[in-house]
Amino acid sequence: MKVNKYELISHTADIGIRVKANSLEGIFCSAASAMFDLMAKEKTPAPITHSLEISLNANSQEELVVFWLNELLSLSQAKQVIFDEFIINKFTNTILEAVVKGKGFNNYAIDTEIKAATFHELKLNKVKNNWQLELIFDV
Repeated sequence: MKVNKYELISHTADIGIRVKANSLEGIFCSAASAMFDLMAKEKTPAPITHSLEISLNANSQEELVVFWLNELLSLSQAKQVIFDEFIINKFTNTILEAVVKGKGFNNYAIDTEIKAATFHELKLNKVKNNWQLELIFDV
């Protein structure tokens, strides 16, 4: 799933985002997409060159979303990849299994270095029939 719809939230020193989706899976994909959109802009379209499987366990939905984003950041740095496609294969309140795909750093202009997704001011809740996530990135 490729999604780029997000809002920036005002924060004094770091970067905050608000994403909305009609499912929790959509929230996870939208948050990941927003994070990489903030980090880098593609210079020239190129085919996907990297594909990785991710499997995570957590104690709550909030913990799972932070673990997910931080795992993506870690893999991005280790593999020198910007991920832009997220396929969730298994999802529960505490388990996430996904395939992520992306392209090498050389295809991107890096804008912002994001150090981590944080629990600070984290809000994950259902608003009417949709889900909403507010999250702060440490930059």
